[in-house]
Amino acid sequence: MSDHEIVDSSFTAIINAPIEKIDIPKWCFTLSEQEYQGCSPAHIAAGFTTAPDGKRMSINVEIIGGSLMVQHYVETLGQKDHLILESVSDVFTPTGRTTIHVLWELSVKPIDSEKCEFTNHVRSKATEEFTTFLDRQGIPFDVFRAQRQPMSIAHNKGETPLFAASIERAALRT
Repeated sequence: MSDHEIVDSSFTAIINAPIEKIDIPKWCFTLSEQEYQGCSPAHIAAGFTTAPDGKRMSINVEIIGGSLMVQHYVETLGQKDHLILESVSDVFTPTGRTTIHVLWELSVKPIDSEKCEFTNHVRSKATEEFTTFLDRQGIPFDVFRAQRQPMSIAHNKGETPLFAASIERAALRT
């Protein structure tokens, strides 16, 4: 774990659909708010737009560990079986607003002709703004990281099978 890494969390789940029917970017960039909310009780809102450079962007709003997060996930890799999104996410805490960097990677690999393994991998790290935010409050980074990790990991663990089920539903509709 790097000095500024907050969490590195990865979970898998089974998708009962053939790999040929799965299109993770299409799922992500057409995900309805209701479908997003159904993937975690912490999910509040979702939408999609484009970044200033024209790349696709998924906007997700959720609460993790009591902090409201607005994530601006910009597509950095978009293949049917592999999507990487990067965000400088706004974090609203009781002591103010700051940002963290989040890398969200979703991928599938075939198990057999009818099933795939889905991986939901989330990595976050402190931005310079975030480090200053903690310093102003006298909070050591290691203390923050130790408190944040269990909440972020539990969130990822809970949403992974629900994301897999949502991707499966989308794949079987086509």
